[in-house]
Amino acid sequence: MTNLFNFALINKLQIVRPIIIAEAGVNHEGNMDLAKRLIDEAKEGGADAIKFQTYKADTLVSKNSPAYWDLGKEPTKSQYELFRKYDKFWKDEFVALKNYCDKANIEFLSTPFDLESAGFLNDLMDVFKISSSDITNKPFIQYICEFGKPIILSTGASNLDEIKEATEWVESRGNPLALLHCILNYPTRDEDANLAMIQDMKKHFPKYPVGYSDHTLPGDMKNLEIAVLLGASIIEKHFTHDKTLPGNDHYHAMDKEDLKKFKANLDSFFQLLGDHEKHSIVTEEAARTNARRSLVAKREIKAGQQISFEDITWKRPGTGISPKEIEKVLKYKAAKDIAPDSIFQWSDLVQD
Repeated sequence: MTNLFNFALINKLQIVRPIIIAEAGVNHEGNMDLAKRLIDEAKEGGADAIKFQTYKADTLVSKNSPAYWDLGKEPTKSQYELFRKYDKFWKDEFVALKNYCDKANIEFLSTPFDLESAGFLNDLMDVFKISSSDITNKPFIQYICEFGKPIILSTGASNLDEIKEATEWVESRGNPLALLHCILNYPTRDEDANLAMIQDMKKHFPKYPVGYSDHTLPGDMKNLEIAVLLGASIIEKHFTHDKTLPGNDHYHAMDKEDLKKFKANLDSFFQLLGDHEKHSIVTEEAARTNARRSLVAKREIKAGQQISFEDITWKRPGTGISPKEIEKVLKYKAAKDIAPDSIFQWSDLVQD
């Protein structure tokens, strides 16, 4: 397992800086130069990994499979016809893309959609991504588990019982697993994003890191920031070099500038979050001393006089005996005359 996808580590904390996966999918449209450009721009934007999709239309869909996307953005009504447009890359192309990712110092991923592609992608990846569409595909999930690698499973259009069943298939084989909340609409309306489901998934599947695979329009990228605040430790979003291009996944994808904006938002966000463990910090030291209170003489107290509650009040600064010690102080006598408004010090007191 790579350090990047150390699921056990990223699941220890509720809020962590997420792994960012730029989902290039097939936005290369079969052009190797464009695929390499997507890699370069994902790296420039700050992604930790770039993910493609590996399929052949003939093994993915039957010829009469209807569309499930916004036909106003992508007018192709047949899944088969759409996927056939973008299924030209195969083993040699993905080997080349893996090598290019290594040179660019960004993690290479690609989602397999059949047994053959899973087999050759195993030699190129340290972690497998399984699409929401395959969450009920038991034989395919079990086949991928046989490679013994970590699995990221998207959960779009699924119910808790289906997610539980899929996690049991993976768990029975011992693979590390992470789950991604996802809404399987292209694009997803903001009001349908249901980001609070991230917390529900964390409640029902506490053993697994939970992330978010986003299909909303990029906008100000606040959706992703909110997802991180809710505990998403992996963020995946479609990625393109040009959001104005028609069709497929361009129209709901982020580009490198959106990615930079999200990264800048994260930097500010985690600067505000600071440490996970509560403690006073160095810049609070002056306030810790001067804004807290000390026990103070309310009136004159003569040497040898027993200290009573009526003799004491509490005022700033906190340079004397803390009010939390009041019961202890009431057991003492004055070691000397104590003037009104004097801040009590232990040297002012004596026991019998």
